[in-house]
Amino acid sequence: MRCLVMSLMFLCGLLTAAQAQVSTPSAEQMVQQLKSVPRTRSLRNLNVEPSSAQNPSAEAASSEPTPADVAEVSAAARPSLSLLIQFDFNSARVSPLSQQALANLSQALQSPELLQSRFAVEGHTDAKGAADYNRRLSAQRAQAVAEVLKGHGVQPERLQPAGKGASELANSEQPFAPENRRVRIVNLD
Repeated sequence: MRCLVMSLMFLCGLLTAAQAQVSTPSAEQMVQQLKSVPRTRSLRNLNVEPSSAQNPSAEAASSEPTPADVAEVSAAARPSLSLLIQFDFNSARVSPLSQQALANLSQALQSPELLQSRFAVEGHTDAKGAADYNRRLSAQRAQAVAEVLKGHGVQPERLQPAGKGASELANSEQPFAPENRRVRIVNLD
């Protein structure tokens, strides 16, 4: 019986490691995801105003976007990659299961296509727990990922770790879902 239990534990461990490898994107896939989109000519002088025939209350509202609107749109438009990095429970210690994903990421960040870019390393949590705690933990996890990347040769000045807590859920329909616990890499250039 003991052999059977040990065999099952061993197989489960292999299955978990195999699942982690299958879901880990290659360095080349990461490069393609994080490459900057070529910039087009600016349309700064173009003003689009709503027609009063379509929306009678439109004249009362300001047609100028706020700085927050512009920042939100520009952040959403930047190339990014979300990775399900595993951490020890209630800890910022990166699990050994995530080392290959971070090795691939460091290789991608050092590729010729991305070598001149800077990146935000955003830590995200699910909605379980207090907001302040989640923000602190996500900041510690973002910093831990940045440290692993630095250990693989990525220049520290290219990385900007930040903790987002549960403020930007990947799955807002299920705030406790595992996909909300992630690290997002955003190309800042």
